[in-house]
Amino acid sequence: MADNISLLAVFPDLGPAADAIDRLRALGLSDDQMNVISGVPVSESMLGRPNQWTNVPGIALGGAILGFCAGFFLTFVSPYLYPYPIQVNTHAFVPGPPTIVLLFEITMLGMLLSTFLGVFLDSFFPNYRPMEYVREVSDGKIAVFFTCPMESQEKFTKAMTALGAEKVEVAEVEQL
Repeated sequence: MADNISLLAVFPDLGPAADAIDRLRALGLSDDQMNVISGVPVSESMLGRPNQWTNVPGIALGGAILGFCAGFFLTFVSPYLYPYPIQVNTHAFVPGPPTIVLLFEITMLGMLLSTFLGVFLDSFFPNYRPMEYVREVSDGKIAVFFTCPMESQEKFTKAMTALGAEKVEVAEVEQL
């Protein structure tokens, strides 16, 4: 197998960067060989890339279920744990409206806490993996970082330049 080289193409706007990703696919690169670096959040659909899988909705649903179970326990089980329950006149032992509020609030609290934990864990924070940093991205430009075969470097450089890349260069590691 041939040696690979990492190239970095810097584009002034999102449109040419999306066209460059399509062109890289046409030249035979897969999505796991490319990375888009942007200073603003860019969704995958804006660039025509496949959606990334996340575990956050499942974790949030699990937290909501646990929160509902905790609210159910507080509302329906804990009053009967007293040795001598107090019955006030003809009122229900577990009143309706406060029960609904408590169930809702504890369910949402469980979902909120588990969502926070899920996002925290799903984003690999803190991140000890090496990350790419491009100074031009801080100025509002879009960078496409990709790996291609060493012998095809000229072909990829010409293709990116034809699509409007301001510069295409070999990616080097920089100290932050």
